[in-house]
Amino acid sequence: MRKMTEENLKAAFAGESQAHMKYRIFADIAAQENKPNLSRLFLAISDAERVHATNHFRVLNMIKESSSNIQSCIDGENYEIDEMYPAFNDVAKLQKETEAERSTHAAWEAEKIHSVMYQKAKQAVDAGKDADVKDIFICQVCGYTTEGSVPDKCPICGVPREKFKKF
Repeated sequence: MRKMTEENLKAAFAGESQAHMKYRIFADIAAQENKPNLSRLFLAISDAERVHATNHFRVLNMIKESSSNIQSCIDGENYEIDEMYPAFNDVAKLQKETEAERSTHAAWEAEKIHSVMYQKAKQAVDAGKDADVKDIFICQVCGYTTEGSVPDKCPICGVPREKFKKF
């Protein structure tokens, strides 16, 4: 693939991915505002944006077998842990942006857990097995991730266990 086309598809993938997430967030807001039809509209178009992103990702040859996909996840999580969030958090502290500091700190801590979970899953997949994953619970305030059971309070942000979503 020629470089300009590749860069265009990468930019399109990023834009479609962001639109997908933005519209999902907007759907949640509309649902909270008791606007179910607007929420459904956001969800439907969000799914179309996901399809576009998937098509671009496929054309870029970024869809691989599970072991490679997991390694890509591990690499991304480790970049966020080692480089991105430490720098972002330091800047937020320096600029006294407490909400940004809290947001980047929470994400940084959760990414550490994600990396470990992906590494465990990769070991299983590389051994020819499916990942051994218990119930996964995500704090809907900060993104803290735990497997098996829910703590009484989130260890990152302190919200009660009722704020966790089960997967």
